[in-house]
Amino acid sequence: MKRYTLIGLTGQTGAGKSTVSQWFAEWGAMVLNADEMVSLLYVPGSPCLTAVAAVFGADILDSSGGLKREELAKRAFASPDKTALLGSLVHPCVAALMFERLRGAEGVVIFDAPQLFEANADVICDYVISVVADKDIRFQRIIARDNLSAEQAQSRMNAQLDEAFFREHSDFVIENNGDAAAIKPLAADIYKQITSGVT
Repeated sequence: MKRYTLIGLTGQTGAGKSTVSQWFAEWGAMVLNADEMVSLLYVPGSPCLTAVAAVFGADILDSSGGLKREELAKRAFASPDKTALLGSLVHPCVAALMFERLRGAEGVVIFDAPQLFEANADVICDYVISVVADKDIRFQRIIARDNLSAEQAQSRMNAQLDEAFFREHSDFVIENNGDAAAIKPLAADIYKQITSGVT
């Protein structure tokens, strides 16, 4: 029998999703981070990385079989179609690992996934929370955070769903256009609403 409430946490790059995820962890939730899972799946010789290299080119791997992340990002974010292609290879691997970690889980579980909708993982979530922010703000944040050029930052933003989609397909939306601390009470209220019925 299922003994957990699964919350999908998503949002566009630079919106501040990771900060909200950290708060949920502090408040007692189990957090499954999709990006961290991908890092585990990208170990040299893994079936996932082998499939990605077969599609995007063997030269995305270094001499030891490890992933050249910048090179893969350059190719995968070149267009929405390329981003979707990468997702079609990686999402099933992430899902398998997620279900493995959900075995025996109890209480509130946060699935922190930037591509929650693209992976169709929202259909298994009890609730979906999206973190959004204005384009200009996100643009500046990801340049500072990831040390990207303006062109690289725009490419990553273009590869994602638009804000309207997140708003339309989420149970809760958190707007983060300023100081992150200012939205913490809103995040806490949402968490309280969700967990009030969780034993």
